Amino acid sequence: MRPAHSAAPTPRRWYRPARGTTEAVLAVVAAGLLAAPRLVPNTPGRMGSLTETLLPWLGLVAPVLLCAGLLRRAPVAVAAAVLPAVVWGFRFGGLFLNGTDASGDLVVVQHNVSDENADPAGTAAALNRGGARIVALEELTPQALPVYEEVLAPRFPHHAVSGTVGLWSAFPLTDVRPVDIRPEGITEAWNRGLRATARTPDGDLAVYVAHLPSVRLGGAGLRSGLRDESAVLLAAAVHDEPLDRVLLLGDLNGTVDDRGLGPLRADLDGPASGAAFSWPAAFPVARIDQVLARSARVTGIRSLPGTGSDHLPVAAYVDLRRTDAR
Repeated sequence: MRPAHSAAPTPRRWYRPARGTTEAVLAVVAAGLLAAPRLVPNTPGRMGSLTETLLPWLGLVAPVLLCAGLLRRAPVAVAAAVLPAVVWGFRFGGLFLNGTDASGDLVVVQHNVSDENADPAGTAAALNRGGARIVALEELTPQALPVYEEVLAPRFPHHAVSGTVGLWSAFPLTDVRPVDIRPEGITEAWNRGLRATARTPDGDLAVYVAHLPSVRLGGAGLRSGLRDESAVLLAAAVHDEPLDRVLLLGDLNGTVDDRGLGPLRADLDGPASGAAFSWPAAFPVARIDQVLARSARVTGIRSLPGTGSDHLPVAAYVDLRRTDAR
């Protein structure tokens, strides 16, 4: 008698996600990062600051995922790609798409001129053409300083220099003094902060010029500890400033979204319009040259044509009669 064969086991059916699910998940993650980058921890490697520095570029995820969804004929991916596009538009659309509001009554220019600039005279001549009444410069060298002083003097008769930073003004400058923003980790001679009172037709304006320490990107992530420490010292000086109206110009080695500049942003407002990517000059990917204000409104900011520096100059429009609601 032949033994009965047992019925073959029914194969287990694994769940198969809908086509485009991976792209949809990536879209949701990108939208979440755009909406709340502070959720990315800053340790290890200060990844939070790195994410915030490159945040506007995260919007490129949307068209990439949209194309992937269309190629795969995946409605889920196509629909999800809209999400990061909407969040990007809400957060950055006004800065990139609406142009620069030039309604301010004061034009200022911020420029890191580079200590390796081979043409300081040409750079100074370009700054003269920017229409500014106040110019802040960083990375001034003893060799180049006399050139800037000579070329800028006709348009900016008042100037002050402290270490490697300088301020040129069409308005008289008083109460000039250095600002100590040197982190404890730097032991050599180091002076990158300056404060002065500009006597404008609209009243006194406290002007700060600063060059915060550089950050470095490597295998261990972003190294910004010295920059962050210097930002805290600068923020304390600005917070204690007795004049209500304050203008800060400088190479802060960080974007306005970078949490490392949070202490400064707690007391100062950024530009209301304009992107003005300033670094590196050959292919700018971020604005690390900043113009921030208190009890005044920076209506807009734009980048200027390149000079002999690895930074682009930025011009900002400031309304001394209006303030941003905080």
